Amino acid sequence: MEIDFRKKRYVLDGGMGTMLQSAGMSPEETTTEFGLAHPEILTEIHQKYMEAGSDIVYASTFGTNRFKKKEMGDHSLEEAVRIQVEAAVTAKENMAAKGREVAVALDLGPLGELLEPMGTLSFEDAYDAFREVIQAGCDMADLIVVETMTDLYEVKAAVLAAKETCDLPVMVTMTFEENGRTFTGVSLEAMALTLEGLGVDAMGINCSLGPVEIFPMAEKLRSLTTLPVVVKPNAGLPDPATGTYDITCEQFVEKMEDFLELGVELIGGCCGTTPEYIEGLAKIAAKFGGTEASAKPLQEEKTLQVCSGNTVVTVDHVTVIGERINPTGKKRLKQALLDEDFDYILSQAIEQIDAGAEILDVNVGVPSLDDVRMLPLVIKKLQSITGLPLQIDSGNPEAIEAALRVYNGKAIVNSVNGEEQVMKNILPLVKKYGAAVVGLTLDENGIPNKAEDRFAIAARILERALEYGIPRENVIIDCLTLTASAQQKEVVETLKAVRMVKEKLGLKTALGVSNISFGLPLRPIINRTFLTMAMECGLDLPIINPNSEDMMSSIFAFHVLHNIDENATAFIDRYGDAAIETSKISQKKDTSTTGSSGNGDGSHDIFYCIEKGMKSDTVAAVEKLLQDHTEMELVNDYLIPALDKVGQGFEKGTIFLPQMLQAATAAQAGFDIVKTKLAESDKETVSLGQVVIATVKGDIHDIGKNIVKVIMENYGFQMIDLGRDVPPETIVETVKEKNIKLVGLSALMTTTLKSMEETIVAVKEAAPDCKVMVGGAVLTADYAEKIGADYYCKDAMKSVEAAQEVFNG
Repeated sequence: MEIDFRKKRYVLDGGMGTMLQSAGMSPEETTTEFGLAHPEILTEIHQKYMEAGSDIVYASTFGTNRFKKKEMGDHSLEEAVRIQVEAAVTAKENMAAKGREVAVALDLGPLGELLEPMGTLSFEDAYDAFREVIQAGCDMADLIVVETMTDLYEVKAAVLAAKETCDLPVMVTMTFEENGRTFTGVSLEAMALTLEGLGVDAMGINCSLGPVEIFPMAEKLRSLTTLPVVVKPNAGLPDPATGTYDITCEQFVEKMEDFLELGVELIGGCCGTTPEYIEGLAKIAAKFGGTEASAKPLQEEKTLQVCSGNTVVTVDHVTVIGERINPTGKKRLKQALLDEDFDYILSQAIEQIDAGAEILDVNVGVPSLDDVRMLPLVIKKLQSITGLPLQIDSGNPEAIEAALRVYNGKAIVNSVNGEEQVMKNILPLVKKYGAAVVGLTLDENGIPNKAEDRFAIAARILERALEYGIPRENVIIDCLTLTASAQQKEVVETLKAVRMVKEKLGLKTALGVSNISFGLPLRPIINRTFLTMAMECGLDLPIINPNSEDMMSSIFAFHVLHNIDENATAFIDRYGDAAIETSKISQKKDTSTTGSSGNGDGSHDIFYCIEKGMKSDTVAAVEKLLQDHTEMELVNDYLIPALDKVGQGFEKGTIFLPQMLQAATAAQAGFDIVKTKLAESDKETVSLGQVVIATVKGDIHDIGKNIVKVIMENYGFQMIDLGRDVPPETIVETVKEKNIKLVGLSALMTTTLKSMEETIVAVKEAAPDCKVMVGGAVLTADYAEKIGADYYCKDAMKSVEAAQEVFNG
């Protein structure tokens, strides 16, 4: 069946779990287990949705992948996928016999494992896991659906696997919380930028929330992308006591009409919705006809944006690209790359971020170094400690692709030039991975002296980029800074070329500024003057050392004088402290407390080291502090307060889950040093208390539980992880055997909340003094109290607070 989201409005199906429960699935079974045992019931459910008006149904492969072998029983992965897809195809054939054409989607859900840097699963392994499912079922499906995702990195692995394995259309929906971000901190803007760049056919939002909560997000997404938008809300919010949802069919359909008026092209239902809901959607969708009239027109002028997994940078101001992770002229960095001294490399990133860089250039060009291996490795390391977008800087197409492949978000590629072969090698990679690209105004004849000739090369690069399908706003031109000491006459030609590119082509411009002063005395004076002149000519992206306050102050002042920094807010924030003397502006920023050296010498403030996730520097700082402090003073006065500070940032939304986990890992390294010292002196090993943690019987979801475990371990609690699908009696036995004072229980599905309640009752009967904390997407504070829990923990930090109260009062 041909799928074209631009010409037809599609009605999707509704919830599968809800229907399987009503068909007899027990709380102890997963949808995969039940579906493989009863494929005829899957067919019946799919057919009910088709008869209700679904144009596309999702095969019940959501939970089928290599990491969930238990749910597949004796079936191989290929067999399990095909049985479930065939169930949907049978329903499709039955409808075809009745004269109605429908489509079947191969459904890819989360793998159930955290990807690096939050977990241990590599991007490459995630890609392979998705590819296995796609290979098994794509020949029977009409499209691929990637749904209920919270990690943009995992989404990218799935999308690449789909596009590189088959030619089917791909649509993606992610699951957002009411704050407009996913569980891992992904924003709507980051999702839209990344997925549009990767060339998916439709994108949107599903699960977690009802139509009322999702509507403002869909409205925002509609303004962020020209792609068709998908909305598949839950039937409101769950009532944990009954397992039902709080929005009736009539209320659901009434609210969903607002999405159709907004121009949403694909609508359906998720948890709690049934064929009755879909029948109502089909009736109102019919009133709106096709999608041609509602399709969002292309914007005449778009602004360059780049992003990481959780940070979007819009280049509507002078945007600093930090140049320090480039070994050219930097012996220490060159040696760090050869030695794989990642602590030093990461320290250079952190230092630039603190100084005000908004994008980081990453270059590993050292002779004898395998850049195809090293560049993606450094990219991965940087993504573990920073949310800033990155500029991938290399002349090797293989290294560029290897880095783009593992990059989480929309990157910049630096660079191409006017040589036809270079453009042929690089521009297809930029298009495939949805990146922006820097074009250098040189070709096989070198760098032209005249501005007009450089402009001609820029125009040629733009023409080729557009031919490859790269949007105009994703092309950046570097008119190339020549050294004033050797080519003084060409300096004004560079500035003239920048102005021409800006005014005649309307493109963003970049320059490596510091080249201008090479070989001259008092280089900072030359650099900052040239920077100011270039900004006046239209320079958007200076590639500079942000630790140079000369350069940064010029940019902040430029923003004030050009009315970019309204009310001089940013300038005052940076320079308003009366303690800052004008004479210090030209000096390098004091880094004695910020950890600029990254040598692990203990010179850094421990709070800073933990916040930035600097593991070896945390160890050095701990060892230094232990010279004057006892082990418990270190724990109570430094390690825990440092983690608390990170936790506060997480609660405020200024720090996201990947950074919080890296901070926790750094703190754990500090705790390990303390434990070693205590063992050497025969003192009692530090532990703030033993905590049992488990996912309740019948529930196989444990990502949230695993995150809680990591965070609490790094606070110094001894975690006894019983795993997932844990019977109440196992938890009770452990509590009694080890005299446990606190138990943490997790449940993600409404069907397993009864098991959670039974576990709490059993624990309380066996150990009345033992406290129980609970968490999970389907829980509320009221229901947690109703089933006898002592604490409701909506996230890992709340679990820490509960444990601190239990053990410390």
